[in-house]
Amino acid sequence: MISIPWLNPYNLQFPAPEYALDDPNGLLAVGGDLSPERILAAYRQGIFPWFNPGDPILWWSPSPRTVIYPEQLHISKSLCKMLRKGIYRVTFDNCFENVMRACAAPRSYADGTWISEEIIAGYTALHRQGVAHSVEVWQENQLVGGLYGMALGRVFFGESMFSRADNASKFGFAHLVRQLCRWDFQLIDCQVANDHLFSLGAIEIPREEFQKILVNFAHEPSVYSQPWSTLTILPWE
Repeated sequence: MISIPWLNPYNLQFPAPEYALDDPNGLLAVGGDLSPERILAAYRQGIFPWFNPGDPILWWSPSPRTVIYPEQLHISKSLCKMLRKGIYRVTFDNCFENVMRACAAPRSYADGTWISEEIIAGYTALHRQGVAHSVEVWQENQLVGGLYGMALGRVFFGESMFSRADNASKFGFAHLVRQLCRWDFQLIDCQVANDHLFSLGAIEIPREEFQKILVNFAHEPSVYSQPWSTLTILPWE
């Protein structure tokens, strides 16, 4: 792990991802802050913050990297049936901070959360800049699922999702991926693997391959200049 003094608030350089440790996988640096400028500088190099509340900020670039190619999204028969029935309503960017706080809420299978107040403040600032986005899933007027992440060029960086009803997070994710395909997004970064992501079609690729995709597609201008909240969510075909 590289300890960086971060004395200059405008020094947004990071160690190259190839210096990341193998054990633990991908730990690259410690320190800094979660200003929008620093987060953006990190993501464009394939680096993301992940740390326990109260600890120093840790920056990661694991290898392999878990990703989903949008056109390879796997939709199960049961989820497809739910999508066609339209049992939930989906919106984009209607309540970003609420989605983040729902993702940070306690879960039966985890002791705590890495989504601290510091994380919420940093990504909410990016949302105000039109970079970070949320997907909301509603049952009547209740928020029952959703996810958030960042869109840079034609790469979407997924951060976290939550579900309070059957398949609600997958329902919202499917609608997001359909929209990203329409915008010709090339990749969805999922950061690290889990069974939930693999069930949606995630695969693992080497860090070097991931970096090449970022160079080619994450530095492009935004593909959609209007607020995502203005999108019309069409029925599933």
